[in-house]
Amino acid sequence: MAHGDITHVEIPVSDFTKATAFYSGLFGWQIAEAPGFEGYPMWRAPNQISGGALVTANDSFTQPRSYVEVDSIDQTVAAATGAGGTVLVPKAEITPTSWWAVIADPDGNALGLYEGMTDTGS
Repeated sequence: MAHGDITHVEIPVSDFTKATAFYSGLFGWQIAEAPGFEGYPMWRAPNQISGGALVTANDSFTQPRSYVEVDSIDQTVAAATGAGGTVLVPKAEITPTSWWAVIADPDGNALGLYEGMTDTGS
C-alpha cells in the first residue's frame, strides 16, 4: 500500500451479532475475529482488498472512521496540528510493527492514521 491510501474503515455498532448479520447479508462481507483481536470483529469485502472492523459505539465514536496509511504518524500529527488540526487519540501500538492514532481536521472531521507493516500472510 502506498502512503495516503485508505487502509481500514471502522464502523461503530451497538450489537456485533446484528451488525454482522446486516453487513454480511447486505454486502457479502466476511466478518470474523482474528486471533489476538478478540472483541474487534474484522470485515473483508468480496474483493479481498477493502476491509475494516466493527467497533463498539460510544459517545465519542458514533460515525464510521476511515484510516489512512502514513509513513510516519509522528510527522503526520505534527503537520496536521501545524495546519489547524487536533489530536483526538494519541499514537498507540497495535502490534510491535504497527501503530494508530486519530486526528481531526480544522472542521472537526475525525480521521484515523495507520503506520506499520501489514501482515499479508505471504
